[in-house]
Amino acid sequence: MGVLTQDQKDAFWRDGCLVVPNAVTSDLLARLRAEIAGWVEQSRAHTKPFGPPCVDGRPRFDMGKEHSAENPALRRINNPSDISPAYLEAMRDSDMTEMVAELIGPDVKFHHCKINLKLMGAKTEVLYHQDFAYTPHTNDDIITALLFLDAVDETNGALTVVPGSHKGPMYSLFDGDRFTGAVSDADEKALLAQSIPCYGPAGSVCLMHTKLAHGSAPNAGTKPRGLYICVYTAADAVPLARNPMPSTHEGEVVRGKPARFARLTETRVELPQQPKSASFFTVQGQASA
Repeated sequence: MGVLTQDQKDAFWRDGCLVVPNAVTSDLLARLRAEIAGWVEQSRAHTKPFGPPCVDGRPRFDMGKEHSAENPALRRINNPSDISPAYLEAMRDSDMTEMVAELIGPDVKFHHCKINLKLMGAKTEVLYHQDFAYTPHTNDDIITALLFLDAVDETNGALTVVPGSHKGPMYSLFDGDRFTGAVSDADEKALLAQSIPCYGPAGSVCLMHTKLAHGSAPNAGTKPRGLYICVYTAADAVPLARNPMPSTHEGEVVRGKPARFARLTETRVELPQQPKSASFFTVQGQASA
């Protein structure tokens, strides 16, 4: 018997997203949160993005420009599964992984992961976009799994999504020839008018289709909001652009077996420009410390 019900699977394909509680065990969640606490403490000693470096040499940890030792604003950890056994376990071997396999499996690959962290007082926001524009593949059987490391409610910068937008057009993330990593102001205004928030207790996961339009506002509350974000693809989905966040585990088959053939679906998508900084927040105009 699977982790997801048929009604949940139908809801995912109808809406492009699904929030499910208890995606990891309480013990694993505690270990994930302990790692976060340790990394936040480390960040107090730094005034700019720091290591250990990622596969492509960029800093692994990124802070917002408001960061200080007294009020840390750590906002991104790139590919934590490369440096943390707990995050590797969650990516490879949790109910979250099983849910993804039930939706786009049985053969599933890992693409990359990151943590988006909004501490109290942080100004970090995520401007509206679709993930497929950052990571285009030969087909769109791709899921972004966002594990709630903290309880998410109306106060702390919840993910907001536009149900059904995965069935609509791909929005440009360019302003003329400049890659902004976000839709136009006019498109964002229209999308926000149709958006709904994704709330849930710590340990929940939001399973999101790669073409779903989404974003999030800054944390205006008194509680942190951390998301562990893992991107998985069908084994026969082959990248059309370089991974914006290469990992030592990139391409690892986490369920089933490798694909012999690539599956192609007819589509048209702009090719992204890869970030050279520690995180995509700078691409969207939010400077690092």
